[in-house]
Amino acid sequence: MRDPEIRPAGPGDVAPAARIVADAYGRYVAMNGLVPGPMRDDYAARQREGVLWVLDDGAVRGLLVLIPGADHLLLDNVAVDPAAQGQGYGRLLMDFAESHARRAGLPVVRLYTQEIMAENIAIYAARGYVETHRATELGLRRVYMEKRV
Repeated sequence: MRDPEIRPAGPGDVAPAARIVADAYGRYVAMNGLVPGPMRDDYAARQREGVLWVLDDGAVRGLLVLIPGADHLLLDNVAVDPAAQGQGYGRLLMDFAESHARRAGLPVVRLYTQEIMAENIAIYAARGYVETHRATELGLRRVYMEKRV
């Protein structure tokens, strides 16, 4: 294992990224009977668009989907392989997303999560994200949050 690096995903990273998403979000299907948004995404398309990033320490351990907007960066997905959780990779990914927004001159990072993902809401709030609104989309009850960076 080497020091973790966050880099743009290449074509060979698509399958590991999709596996990590399935492993990280799969438990929520049983909790609410609905497939979370990240499990519905097309990671090959995200890679081709240049918005998929991976955390690599010799193997892909986590990922980000970062979509720039006119006045904000959308953190569309952040996931860490459950087998690699507890090593600070989530923090590294969040730090990277926020610094990526600053480098791009985007003053706000926006994200959303499901209401049932209470632990994620607490993590984001502890990092300074504030709830902006709630909405139901694709049958999923979502909490929208943002942070000025």
